[in-house]
Amino acid sequence: MPGRPRLSDRFVDVAAAPDAVAAVLDAHDRGDLIGLRTSGTSGGPRSVVRTTASWFDSFDTVSGLLGLDASSRVWVPGPPASTMNLFTAVHAAAMGARLVRSAADASHAVLTPAALGRVLAQGPRPAGVHLLVAGDRLDRALRDRALAAGAARVSHYYGAAELSFVAWGTHADDLVPFPGVEVDTADGQVWVRSPFTFLRYDGPDGSLVRRADGFMTVGDRGLLTDGRLRVLGRGSDAVVSAGTTVLVADVETALEEATGTRPVVVGLPHPDLGQVLCGVAPTAEIRDSLKRAARDLEPAQRPRRWFVVEDLPVTDAGKLDRAALTDRVREAGEGDRRTVDAP
Repeated sequence: MPGRPRLSDRFVDVAAAPDAVAAVLDAHDRGDLIGLRTSGTSGGPRSVVRTTASWFDSFDTVSGLLGLDASSRVWVPGPPASTMNLFTAVHAAAMGARLVRSAADASHAVLTPAALGRVLAQGPRPAGVHLLVAGDRLDRALRDRALAAGAARVSHYYGAAELSFVAWGTHADDLVPFPGVEVDTADGQVWVRSPFTFLRYDGPDGSLVRRADGFMTVGDRGLLTDGRLRVLGRGSDAVVSAGTTVLVADVETALEEATGTRPVVVGLPHPDLGQVLCGVAPTAEIRDSLKRAARDLEPAQRPRRWFVVEDLPVTDAGKLDRAALTDRVREAGEGDRRTVDAP
């Protein structure tokens, strides 16, 4: 006779519900677990299974940091299936705030850095809006552009579908651990222990690792110095060129420190070297600045080819699509694959 199912074996598949926000609110009222679908940054599609309390218990803190209450009007232009956007919609509903369809009607907005870049380039201007930017790294220059365009404030956080909020600030170099969250980077990885983390996957385990002391990591690398967390990128994003493994985040970070602008670094196939490091910049002027700064890098870390891509491809969740970008620059470089810049 089969035993009773464990609570952790049952969850509400939020993505399958006609109304995802209502599904989360109903699950919270019933005490059910929820499953949030994510493709992750490694591994196959799976569901992140969590208690609703792991979201709801952070609502008061997030509301305080954003100045959000029942009178607020929240614009979420990104896809509702994104964990970040669904959290925002559920949070707004729980606080009695109203979702709106335009920045012109909003007091608050939630965007990825890529989406913010498009808004600043194409409109509508976020005049008077408190912007919460997440889902990828927000550099200081983009934050400053948003403020110059009239944003009332800009907030930024680092987190993951499995970890929820990890650190909060105004841009990527201004992050401190989120209230109630412990962060450890003693081995160069970002380890997190908090009441907001998930329970388990329903599917492949991905890159998450748990320690016996309750800390967990999704593989992101980072440093916690004087109370500030600097996230350096995912350790699995690497290019092997001439037998040397280079973490692209190391190169991107070094060039950002030298120029104030962060490039995207990818690897392209090369018939002799296996792969060759390539840098991508949004304009020719920025490309030239980055290229000059790259001369000071170690030879193994120096991008040998540079491309200008004005509109970076993004995933359905609004994050940088490195695979699509790699395909784009590969096509741009066809017929010249043996030519690389001199060291």
